[in-house]
Amino acid sequence: MSLKNERRPRGRGEPKRVLVVDDEADIRELLDLTLARMGLQADCVGSLAEARRMLAGQRYQLCLTDMRLPDGEGLELVRHIADTVPDLPVAVITAHGSAENAVSALKAGAFDYIAKPVSLDQLRGMVKSALELPGPESGGDMGSAGGLLGESTAIEQVRGLIDRVARSQAPVHISGESGSGKELAARLIHTLGARRDRTFVPVNCGAIPENLMESEFFGYRKGAFTGASEDRGGFFQVADGGTLFLDEVAELPLTMQVKLLRAIQEKRVRKVGATGEEAVDVRVICATHQDLKVLVEQGRFRQDLFYRLNVIELRMPALRECREDIPMLARHILDRLARAAASWSVRWL
Repeated sequence: MSLKNERRPRGRGEPKRVLVVDDEADIRELLDLTLARMGLQADCVGSLAEARRMLAGQRYQLCLTDMRLPDGEGLELVRHIADTVPDLPVAVITAHGSAENAVSALKAGAFDYIAKPVSLDQLRGMVKSALELPGPESGGDMGSAGGLLGESTAIEQVRGLIDRVARSQAPVHISGESGSGKELAARLIHTLGARRDRTFVPVNCGAIPENLMESEFFGYRKGAFTGASEDRGGFFQVADGGTLFLDEVAELPLTMQVKLLRAIQEKRVRKVGATGEEAVDVRVICATHQDLKVLVEQGRFRQDLFYRLNVIELRMPALRECREDIPMLARHILDRLARAAASWSVRWL
């Protein structure tokens, strides 16, 4: 019998359960108390072996694991869960400033990460997002990227990847030619994930004057510059709790790339004219029709920012790669035009 079948299902009325894996007793206690105040039941263990044993006999709605454990790495547990309990979100706790570990965990399939020292506000937000993920039993529109038209192999592969990455908080880089549906893919990732009830903020990076970029992205305080008559939030503040879609991200100047990198790594931003930073909970999805790897080689795009944005790459195929979908797309366009024409006819009657 498989591990998945052996796990005891959660009964009605039982609190949702979280598996906490950390070899530090004080961290386990902190997480246990925080989760209990959220109405959650925590099972706390200190090793990979104990975690595997608990997963074999109990059904969980979330797993929190440290990256360094006495008998192995947290990445091993992330991969084990991905193989045996793929519907279980797992978040990792990393050392402060350990960007490489965080990216490695996200690439391995982790839902999200949080850095030590643990911010309880960020922890609660992450836990809440993980528990709001649609379950495998939800089915219907929440279980498939059905808004993407086509039955070709290329589109089916894209649809499957969208379904998978929607269950993560990892940054996604969507590549593809102009008109290939990059923003549609980003909206589907948002709609199918835990942030579906929050704001989706699309930004055309190529349409913002360079001297306004910092204030547009991070906001500003009253009096920060001429014309700043009141405090104002930027794209990150508007997207807090939701998704920030950076279209044509390759158009960002290098000075802005540095600030964007810090905002993504630290999950904090500073308004223009402010002395302190504020926490933001934003999932970043970016897109461009340019080849970012080539731009990195040319020195026009920062390698460290590319590393953080390209955690998961989603390539949208061009229409010439999906020729068998052309009849379906043509019918869809004609139907839409016919409905629009009928609507205008009714208005003029």
